Amino acid sequence: MPKGQGVGVSARIEDERERERLRAAVQTGIDTEENAGYIVRTAAEDAPAEALLADMIYLRKLWEFVRQKGLRTEPGNLVHADLPLHLRILRDLLRPDVDKVLIDQANAHREMQEFARTFMPDTLPRLELYEQPRPVFELHHVEEEIQKALDRKVSLKSGGHLIIDQTEAMTTIDVNTGAFVGHRNLEETIFRTNLEAAVTIARQLRLRNLGGIIIIDFIDMEEPEHRRQVIQALEKTLSDDHAKTSISSVSPLGLVEMTRKRTRESLEHLLCQACPTCEGRGFVKTAETVCYEIFREIMRQSRQFDCQQLMVLAHQDVIERLLDEESSALGELELVTGKPIRLQTEALYCVDQYDVVLM
Repeated sequence: MPKGQGVGVSARIEDERERERLRAAVQTGIDTEENAGYIVRTAAEDAPAEALLADMIYLRKLWEFVRQKGLRTEPGNLVHADLPLHLRILRDLLRPDVDKVLIDQANAHREMQEFARTFMPDTLPRLELYEQPRPVFELHHVEEEIQKALDRKVSLKSGGHLIIDQTEAMTTIDVNTGAFVGHRNLEETIFRTNLEAAVTIARQLRLRNLGGIIIIDFIDMEEPEHRRQVIQALEKTLSDDHAKTSISSVSPLGLVEMTRKRTRESLEHLLCQACPTCEGRGFVKTAETVCYEIFREIMRQSRQFDCQQLMVLAHQDVIERLLDEESSALGELELVTGKPIRLQTEALYCVDQYDVVLM
């Protein structure tokens, strides 16, 4: 808060000890000659003091930059706007453990260098312009990783796998041993699979940016010590997550219930849309089911309306079934209605889409 005073802490941070820790950390970082106050937002909860100080330094530099530009800018012109994507990434994601940032566009590289020179000078050596002919996404298998992060099934190195289902209410994760049989006994096999799954689940939550209520169905373990170690492994791996997570104890049904703060749309919602064929249900009716629906529609229409014959327009799979497995039933229907029934394939129809036309 330029020209403001004091340190405010978001009311949504309810833990009084955490509120005091945050207030003290920010108060320590305030320059005695500084004429400004600070508001600690919910994203700062559990953040280390070093991260808070880095944010304060950045905000000071940003305000000075905006103030100076405002003095030079003519009325009616833009002084400051939210940063574009490539600069937001630099500001929010460039941590000390990042060795190098590859940028494949000269303009973006130049802007990032200018931004780093002004606000984050120690990061300048890590910004590198990528000029090779091979696309940078292909070089580092980014497209492949994105596709894996959209798949429902996630394979584990041990041979087991995860099944991740995202719904409006919650996300469920099921752990399966698959082909992994282990070397000692079943309990040891299950324990090793669950340990690997715990680490993989934490990574998948970050990759897919899954938030809200998350239910994890680990494989049942008989040993209490094994259950404790699996939960401990999950908590340790989640400790590096930028989004706040909370893990409750194992439920009576053996399910691990946890929450992860929603920061933005999940990867699936950002990159995908509901299937126009199944409308997001994840399934369509079988050709056999559609055939029986057609039979009922033929009976209904033949009794209600007078016509010479009927024509069925349907998907090729449905027509083929009517001509093969359901041919006798179709013949009986012609005898019952007293009207011939013609069949026509419609290439643009989905499997569960059909029309019965009176002629």
